[in-house]
Amino acid sequence: MQSLKHVGRIKATNKKVLVAYRTLPGDAYSALVIPTENMPDEFHNAIINLVESPAAQEAYEFAEALDRTQFPDGSRMLPNLHGNGRLIKVSTDTVEMTPTIGVSILLSELNQIIAEQRGVAVDGLSIAPSSHDKARANTTVTEVARSEEVKPPLSEADNLVDVTVAGPNDSPEATAKQYRSQADKLAKEAAHFRRMAEELAPTKKAK
Repeated sequence: MQSLKHVGRIKATNKKVLVAYRTLPGDAYSALVIPTENMPDEFHNAIINLVESPAAQEAYEFAEALDRTQFPDGSRMLPNLHGNGRLIKVSTDTVEMTPTIGVSILLSELNQIIAEQRGVAVDGLSIAPSSHDKARANTTVTEVARSEEVKPPLSEADNLVDVTVAGPNDSPEATAKQYRSQADKLAKEAAHFRRMAEELAPTKKAK
């Protein structure tokens, strides 16, 4: 059975997506995805044919192939998707990659594995090690990330830390107490994810 890169789904809804960028410059825990539902047939078929092609499967990021390929109307795929609001910014822990039927892995975990294999931090994965024009790619993804950021759907609320915003009439002491409480919650979340990452791919110790 053929294994496909760049193919996944939103964990909370099971809606299929293609992952254009697994990470973003300066935001390693966010990705840009392309929902494939409700896309016009000719565009849907063109982008599916592309992701299944050797060019896309050899690309470090799917966006590289998108930027080199045209839709049937002659428009370049990556700018077209951006201009039509089809590039969506999501957290990497809300996306499951599905390379084959019956196999899935969270994008956040996949990024951690790739980073360990390359001997870099997850932050370093946004620089594609290929012949693609890195300056152009990073400029494009940064611009898209700024314009396409969306809030996660309510069905994903259980994945988020409950942050209480200080009210305008709260005293400085009460506000400080709330901030300390939120910091404790975030620290526990961070520790939990670090333990999960270590269990999945233990950190290599320097010799």
